[in-house]
Parts: sequence; structure tokens; C-alpha cells
Amino acid sequence: MDTLSATGREDHLPGEDRVLVVGAGPVGQTAALLLARHGIPVTVLEARRARDTTGSRSLCQQRDVLDVWSWCGAGAIVREGLTWTRTRTFYRDVELAAVETRDPGASPLPAFVNISQARTEAVLDALLAASPLVDVRWGYEVEALQEGPDGVTAVARTARGTQRVTGRYAVACAGARGRTVRGSLGVSFPGRTYEDTFLVADVRTHLPGWEEERRFYFDPSWNRGRQVLINPCPGSVLRIDWQVDREVDLAQEQQEGSLHRRISQVVGGRPYELAWASLYRFHARVASRFRVGRVFLAGDLAHQFSPFGARGLNAGVADVDNLAWKLAAVLQGWAPPRLLDSYEHERTGAARENAIVTAATMDFLIPRSEADRARRRAVLERAVHDPRARRQVDSGRLYESFWYVDSPLTTPDPGRPWPGRPTVPGCPAPVPGVIVPDSEVVGPSLPPDTGVGAGPVRLRDLVRGRVSVLTADPDRAAAALRALRGALPPRTPVGAVDLSGLEGARAVQEALEWERGDLWLVRPDAHLVARTSSVEGLVAAARTLLCLDEPLDRRGPSGVAPGPPGGP
Repeated sequence: MDTLSATGREDHLPGEDRVLVVGAGPVGQTAALLLARHGIPVTVLEARRARDTTGSRSLCQQRDVLDVWSWCGAGAIVREGLTWTRTRTFYRDVELAAVETRDPGASPLPAFVNISQARTEAVLDALLAASPLVDVRWGYEVEALQEGPDGVTAVARTARGTQRVTGRYAVACAGARGRTVRGSLGVSFPGRTYEDTFLVADVRTHLPGWEEERRFYFDPSWNRGRQVLINPCPGSVLRIDWQVDREVDLAQEQQEGSLHRRISQVVGGRPYELAWASLYRFHARVASRFRVGRVFLAGDLAHQFSPFGARGLNAGVADVDNLAWKLAAVLQGWAPPRLLDSYEHERTGAARENAIVTAATMDFLIPRSEADRARRRAVLERAVHDPRARRQVDSGRLYESFWYVDSPLTTPDPGRPWPGRPTVPGCPAPVPGVIVPDSEVVGPSLPPDTGVGAGPVRLRDLVRGRVSVLTADPDRAAAALRALRGALPPRTPVGAVDLSGLEGARAVQEALEWERGDLWLVRPDAHLVARTSSVEGLVAAARTLLCLDEPLDRRGPSGVAPGPPGGP
């Protein structure tokens, strides 16, 4: 591992394809773990000298993100997180909707868990410390990222003076306060800041029946004219978010007893312990560029959204899941550098989709004019008696993986055109570009080189990290694997999964609306790439995936086409 001089000399990494990760929040941690999982050495540079261990902060993690973390070895997040399965929405004292989460397939992972960001970071830190490929450096405040002919240099301010750390590429995950890094790259951050203030508190108490549901209240009697969101957390903690006056002062709220009265109104006079409280405002911004030469922006440095829908941290993990395998492919020689151009195409599309969804939510939650407020009030009043009006009530469409249907890496299926954003969250049409459905599987046809042992595993364990084909015929699986190995660069990790030999795979086939003779190609981040009936078509799609034949020339993403906000 490279060493650092106190004199400020540049770290030289002869013969080493190291990647720099700027920022050690959950997105930066995940980037480092994924790159190490792909065999790439990483140096993580974090401006802080220690973790902030208080407060729930980004607490709601979605199934596909749990899948990524589980693949990295962080199954403890799933085990320790509080699973909730229902979203309930109220207008004053009337319940408008109770929506159960949906699962295309039969994943053993929960749809969502709530767990404090501090605990998530602790789990990921332990994995980073155990990895021989990851070097984490605290107290390195990166002030600039400078590109050279063969790499990128991070210029960091430290207690020992200015230091320079060099790698082949850099993943910038410096978070919401990373404007200096963004500025050094010449990247703008257009968007808006919502002026409304929200008060958040972690409250330890016992409310039976609240452990498995997220609750959203419009205009409750105990916060008249405003909203309240309540999330259950491990350890009998409730995370409560109140919309409050812009002039609210937290210290004054606590000193005068106003915060106590707010909490008591929610918990019904039960005893409680206040674990943490804070004030915040929302931003809606997307960076002008997600790639600048050898530097890639991810997480809150690249996009910021309101938290109603849990699209911040979840989207940031999806950013680096998208990027890590592509960096590995280029550095290990099984794809040309132009593959990296697809990162900006795919993840700006995802960011715009999230911006559209969260903007619709915020326009409903915080109307901009008196006319807008009157329209919202009318919708809520109608929704009390008219089920049809309830579809117009928007308390936040929960996070779901983006669909790379228009990616230059995806081979469209003329027989299955993309119908647009599904009205039911979590249930996209089974077309090339969506993430593969998951299921627990077991059986004699498990590939011998998966490294997951002989016990039951998930389908995504079998496809992550490699270019894979799904089939329901062992002979076709063998033929497809031979063809892929013959047509792709020698170091390409490839695999074939015969679903016919796996118990539990029927749920996946049903979710994919499987047809006789289907061959599905899956990319290393578990997104479907192509559906074909011929091995020749499979090989062509694999070469398109890895950009082996032609430069990228696909139009901009249309996966962000407007659609309904998704109801309560």
C-alpha cells in the first residue's frame, strides 16, 4: 500500500491501478467495497477526523441497496434494520390509504429497512478495515482533483500540510458539503432550495403496532396546516419529521418546552427519551456533469433531493454500483475506456427521474401559491370520501431502481417495448434495462464458481460481478457460456444460470413473463441487458454491453418520461 510523506510529495503507485474515493460517507464506503469486491485497490480520502455517531439521518434503505450491501458482506444491515411493510397516509384524523410494499419475484430481502446512518457506517467501516485492498485516510480535506495523462491527483489539506494522492480514476462522493470538490472540476449545481424548515427528532418510546409502518399525516390537529412523517427505527425509536415555521430555533424549542409538547402530542403522553434533534431544509439539485475526465461524481455531490421517498442515499449507492463494475472492466482489460461514458448517460437519467418524482411530491407538500394550496386542500377533502381522488395525494413515491431501458448498453426487445414508469412502485415491466427479479434459489445447477457456498443463495448472488445469461435449459446454458467466452475478452467474468435446475427460480421466471427458449443477458450490476432466443443474439448483446464494436451514440435517456407521482 502506498505511503504518504510529511513533505507533501506526490504518492507514486507504480504498476498499480488504484482508484481514489473522495468521501467516506455511505456512498464512498460502498464505492470502495464494490471496487475491492471487483479486485481493484482503493484509497479513500475523508475530510473529517472522526465519525458523527449521533442521529438517524439517512435511515431508510431499499431492497436493491440492501442487495448491494449484502453482496459486499454487509448482511448485518439487513439483520439489524427494522423491517416495515406498510405506508399509511392520513388527512387530519382520516386514513386515506394503507399501501403494502410489492416484490416482483420472491426476494428474501425486505422491501425496506430503517436503520440509523451511524450504524450503517459502522458496519461498512468494519468491512473496509478488513479489506487488504482498501486504504482509508481520515483528515484529508480534498481541495482539488487534477487530471494527468495517466491518472488523477487529489490535492488534500491535512494536519501535516498539503498532500497529493494519485490514482488512475477518482470517484467523488464528498457529500452535500462537497462544493469545493465540485468547483475544482468546473461542475455547476443548478436547482432550488426549499425555504420551508423541518424539525427532526429521534424519540425512544413504545407504541405497539407502529413498528412495521411508515406514517404520513397531512394537517394533523397537533401540527395544523403542516405535515408530519413518522418512521419506526430499531430499539423502539421513532424518527419524527415536523414541518415547522421558518423562524423556529431548536435551542429555544427545547428550552421553552415546545419540542416536548410536540413529541407528547405524537406519543400520546407516553414516557419517552429524546435521543437526537435537528433542523434542516431540502434541496433539489442535479450536477451539470457526472463525469469530468477521469473523475466521476456520485451521491449528494451529484444530486440532492427531498427525503420524502428515500431517494438520496439509495440513489447514491446505485450510482457507485453502476460505476464500480465499469471501472473494473476497464482497469482489468475486459472493456475499452469508452464504456465509462455510459455512467453519465445512465446516472443522469436516474437523477432526473428522481428529481421529477420528488419535485411532484414537494409541490404537493409545500404549495407555492395560495391557489396551489387551495387545490391541494380540495384534493385532500375529496380524498376523504372519494377513493379516486386518493391517487392525487402525494406523500412521496418510495425509491425504486432506475430502468436503463434507453442506455447505449441495453439491447431493446421489439416484442417488449418499454411502457413507461409503472403506476405501482417496485413493479417495472420485465423488459431489457430493468433490474433482474430476485429469489432465494437452491439446487444442483448452482454454478461451481460463485463462491457463495453450498447452501441456499439468492439469484442475484449468481449474476452480480459478471456478465451472465439466464436460461431454462442446461444444454443451452453450456452453449451460451462457451459462446460468451469465445466472443468476449479473455479476462471477462462470465456465467450461465440454468433456472430449470434451481428450486425457487419459478418466481423469477413468472416475474420475467418467461417464454420458451428465452435467453436473458444480465450485466454485472444485476440489470437485464437483453432478451433473445438465439446464442448469436446473446453474443451481440454482450458485445454491445461492453462497447467492444462501436462507440456510444445512443440518444439521451427517456426513462424519465413523465408519469403519475404514485399516490400516497
